Amino acid sequence: MTKALSIQSITAHYGTTKVLEDLSLEVAEGELVSLLGASGCGKTTTLRLVAGFLQPTSGRIQLGGVDLTRLPAHRRDIGLVFQNYALFPHMSVADNVGFGLKQRGVAPAEKTKRVAAMLERVGLAHLASRLPGELSGGQKQRVALARALVIEPPLLMFDEPLSNLDAKLRVDMRVEIRQLQRANGTTSVYVTHDQEEAFSISDRVAIMHAGRIMQLDTPETLYQRPANAFVARFVGFENLIPMRVVERDGAKITAEAAGGVRLTLGLEQFGAIPDSFTLACRADGLVASPDLAMEGIPATLGLRTYLGRAYQYQCDTPAGPLLANGPLTRPLEMGGQAKLVPVPEQCTILAAETA
Repeated sequence: MTKALSIQSITAHYGTTKVLEDLSLEVAEGELVSLLGASGCGKTTTLRLVAGFLQPTSGRIQLGGVDLTRLPAHRRDIGLVFQNYALFPHMSVADNVGFGLKQRGVAPAEKTKRVAAMLERVGLAHLASRLPGELSGGQKQRVALARALVIEPPLLMFDEPLSNLDAKLRVDMRVEIRQLQRANGTTSVYVTHDQEEAFSISDRVAIMHAGRIMQLDTPETLYQRPANAFVARFVGFENLIPMRVVERDGAKITAEAAGGVRLTLGLEQFGAIPDSFTLACRADGLVASPDLAMEGIPATLGLRTYLGRAYQYQCDTPAGPLLANGPLTRPLEMGGQAKLVPVPEQCTILAAETA
């Protein structure tokens, strides 16, 4: 696909503090890419650089082959949807949506036609004459989205757009945003700290930390095959167990962890396994079993927590503290002994140098 947005080796500072370091990102035409991470990771700074609100220390930003790096924000023709909606309180819904068209000198008749069509598309045609103060949070966000889309921008950018909405409305709105983005084929960059939101709405997700992209991939790949320990922890692999291979036997290997713990792992389930690696497991990926004859990690069970779908145990093991789940049908006693049995579908292998 054509590269619509190209961020090339961007470095940025706030004063003497470096907030982005040699960051590169390519977004294809019509693609929605989310920037995901905790506060201070650099995701909003990246958005502000592309929008023209900040200037990079070094590097280049291109959109559709045009160099934006030193272009003023008002000449970049980018659609923006903000967390706080940024609507004009004294203007009607229709006038808010049509503001960008008016600024671009679109003829009144054409402006009226495009505004009406966009309000129909976002389900707000019946509220065209209302003021923002008369709208709910979800309605305000739809107005902000309509205003950004109606100018038909080459790039649409979202800055935590759903943070002010309640949980159910956030789910409803992210579905609407995705449907509209796909229908329009608008290249989009979406900034959020919410993993579920990013994974549900995006073609690809960039997980960021300390001004760098730690991994950029599809939600499915990030969730199942994180590239390093940081991403693994971020997407819920609570248990990281350093191991080394002590025996190879055809399609299986035997590996040893701290305390002499040994596990047999199949190459069919895990793929190639290097001599030194980290076994990353979600709590769902270690099943606490009372059958001490099973192969697994010996554990003393600590605090038991009811999760609805399972019991979760904090476990003390020779390989270190681990989290494991057990079935609801047979709760195990705290202080008792168990074996923690890996479930390959909820585990992955990290190369030692990335752990």
